[in-house]
Amino acid sequence: MREAERLVTAGVKELLVISQDTSAYGLDLRYAKSTWRGQEHDTRFITLAEALGSLGAWVRLHYVYPCPHVDRVLPLMADDRVLPYLDIPFQHASPKVLKAMRRPAHQEKTLERIALWRDICPDLAIRSTFIVGFPGETEEDFELLLDWLGEAKLTRVGCFKYENVDGAAANSLERHVPEEVKAERYGRLMERQQAISTELLASRVGKMIEVMVDEVDHEGAIARSHWDAPEIDGNVYLSGETALKPGDRVVVRVEAFDEYDLWADPVGSETARERLDATA
Repeated sequence: MREAERLVTAGVKELLVISQDTSAYGLDLRYAKSTWRGQEHDTRFITLAEALGSLGAWVRLHYVYPCPHVDRVLPLMADDRVLPYLDIPFQHASPKVLKAMRRPAHQEKTLERIALWRDICPDLAIRSTFIVGFPGETEEDFELLLDWLGEAKLTRVGCFKYENVDGAAANSLERHVPEEVKAERYGRLMERQQAISTELLASRVGKMIEVMVDEVDHEGAIARSHWDAPEIDGNVYLSGETALKPGDRVVVRVEAFDEYDLWADPVGSETARERLDATA
């Protein structure tokens, strides 16, 4: 937290929390207590999120797993203390493939948990990555993944084709998937997700959202919404808005969309928080 405070004091506008498993924060320390701002705190995921959310910067959580204790962070998102964004590496939906990956295989319970989260915070964006062509993946396994994506309706999705890695246990698995099949499945998954993304972004048209400006050039500003992590997700384009500065937070009305990005116009001179509060 002292590091986070120094960053915000220095002018940082967005804090990205990134680790191999952010939801396990403090486990290695047995949730030891420490003092910050004169108060004692447990070293826990929810305590960290609460503290970061008090600094006034955007807080974005990456690599979080759908554990029951993660439910507690959703009210912070609904209250605008933490961005309504979770990056969860699901990797696949087939129980058989997940078992081969040595990962938990509770895709049905995961869908239930996602529904619970959206009940608490309807604006929640979930980003994930998937692997196609893992050794032993059948057409049935892949179709199950496509069906799962159709139900989950994740906001942002990345996909990788499986490749052997030096020293990885998966190298010795049987029934490696041919490269042409991996490529075909990759294309089908991205096509399915593109349709889902287009539908979700279309639902934003006409709505007012808060964005943060990343770049400004002679054509206007390039910004991101609460649902867009830097460099990996989409953008919100503000044509003609050359007077803005990187780091500005602006409320805009969404006017247009494509498969991954939005186009919008600023809606007034009030601060972002004032404008959103007035329309809540």
